[in-house]
Amino acid sequence: MTYELHNLSTGYYGRRKTHVVAHAISARLEEGCLTCLLGPNGAGKSTLLRTLANFQPALEGRLLLDGKRLESYSSKEIAQRIGVVLTERPNVGDMTVEELVAMGRSPYTGFWGGLQAEDRAAVDEAIGLAGIESLRRRRVQSLSDGERQKTMIAKVLAQQTPIVFLDEPTAFLDFPSKAEMLILLRRLAHEMQKTIFLSTHDIEMALQTADLLWLLDKGSLEIGTPQALAEDGALSRFFSGPEIRFDASNLRFHIHTS
Repeated sequence: MTYELHNLSTGYYGRRKTHVVAHAISARLEEGCLTCLLGPNGAGKSTLLRTLANFQPALEGRLLLDGKRLESYSSKEIAQRIGVVLTERPNVGDMTVEELVAMGRSPYTGFWGGLQAEDRAAVDEAIGLAGIESLRRRRVQSLSDGERQKTMIAKVLAQQTPIVFLDEPTAFLDFPSKAEMLILLRRLAHEMQKTIFLSTHDIEMALQTADLLWLLDKGSLEIGTPQALAEDGALSRFFSGPEIRFDASNLRFHIHTS
């Protein structure tokens, strides 16, 4: 499934004026790739991701899903094509992990629809892919941050969408959990040919795991593999400073202390 941005401008409509965050962006999300969106705080990463996920309207330009304008799809059709994982804790009361993952089937069953055999099979497969079989009967409120994030990924896998957007999926996780999460997402992109697009502040982990990087700053966007963006100096321009040096040969940042 193709997803294209044509002269996209993102931002917010205010009472007196429109606040533009990014202007005239054109790009294409690649199938079977883990793409990481990087940029400094305030660059508009979450705004861009929420616009792509149809959570807020674009200011200008077009979003094309398989060649059709995104707004031409119904909410149900979009939910069958695009899955979203946000950083907010889900308000699910006393729900179990299995019950929350099963909510990923709602685009096909309706919110209160009963699960058929194919829905239960999708839930079982998603739980297995996310590696949370041992959590199946646990209450969501009892989970650690890492376990909850894996559960939300299982839910979006049960949704069986070809495109998945994630906003800071490694936020609040410890280092091993961050690495495990990005490795899982990369594996899912490659093995299931999904388009997985996420925003993150974990720059070095993104450099080591992403197939493609989107670098967003001051309304402009640069796209390429980590190696290509390192070699042409884009990563140094974006993230280096007086006391921070980027080593393009090994995709590492070094901090100079006095």
